[in-house]
Amino acid sequence: MVAPNISGIADRALEAAMALIERPLNVLERVIGRKRMPYLFLMPNLVLFGIFTFLPIAIAVGYAFTGGTELLISDRPFVGLDNFSKLLDCTSYMDPGSCRESLFWTAIWNTLWFVAFNVIATLFVALVTALILNRAIAARGFFRAMFFYPVLLSPVVIGLIWKWFLDRNGLLNAFFQMLGVPPEIFLLDVGWSRFFVVVVSVWFHMGFYTLILLAGLQAIPKDLYEAAAIDAASPRRTLFRITLPLLGPNLLVVLILLMIRSVQIFDEAWVLTNGGGPGTANTFVVQYIYQMAFGSDLRLFGLASAASVLMGLVLLVLTLVQLRLGKKMES
Repeated sequence: MVAPNISGIADRALEAAMALIERPLNVLERVIGRKRMPYLFLMPNLVLFGIFTFLPIAIAVGYAFTGGTELLISDRPFVGLDNFSKLLDCTSYMDPGSCRESLFWTAIWNTLWFVAFNVIATLFVALVTALILNRAIAARGFFRAMFFYPVLLSPVVIGLIWKWFLDRNGLLNAFFQMLGVPPEIFLLDVGWSRFFVVVVSVWFHMGFYTLILLAGLQAIPKDLYEAAAIDAASPRRTLFRITLPLLGPNLLVVLILLMIRSVQIFDEAWVLTNGGGPGTANTFVVQYIYQMAFGSDLRLFGLASAASVLMGLVLLVLTLVQLRLGKKMES
């Protein structure tokens, strides 16, 4: 008995299915034209992108010009720029206490502090890690997977794990007690809590940026390093004259993504610090938006939307500036 040719049957079934699909597509191509066909295939993604990206942005902008506590925008009174003027009403922007909406400016300064330290630390750690993982070391594939693994976890899970680790009765204090050191309440101290918010963010996200930099390192031609070795160039000179200049586009992408992500810090910091504590030491802009819209009984959707619009404009300006600088660097 001859066994059926499974592969041949599958190929013929696939050809028949493609023929059925091809006929209506050919008819559609004759109707709308060949040049419009790509837009037809892009349409599902464009529709989803419009519904879940552009539509929420438009709704947020609309809410920013309304007041009251009603949920439906049709039931909310138009207040013009009142929400923006309330957020920007300050005697001195350097002193949040002199501002009409002091919590907003406290959140801004906390966010600027976090962005500065987090961007520098994450970029440095990701770059060093990428340089090490690009070398011929033992178990390189294992270490690449291990450094990327935290990125796959939920931010809430990350916050809970580190909160358990840093708790008064957590693993870190248990280790200190073994050494005879009294326990420290890390998350109730302003300095320690801010430090560990940065540490957790670096540990959580550095794997993603390491992957981008590693891809850039592997795209650098090996001939350049061989020529540098022939010229007896030192490792430091090779790093600053070959590696970093050719890694510039990847570094720019990482810088833009990292800055946007740092400004949007919320999930892991919210869980780790119990909502921005101690006090308002770790209250960031996105946390302020959440508290105004959903974290209190007032439901100040207009004020929260105005804050989100301002944050979006700042991110847009920063991104455009960085892209402009990147073009100047390439030219």
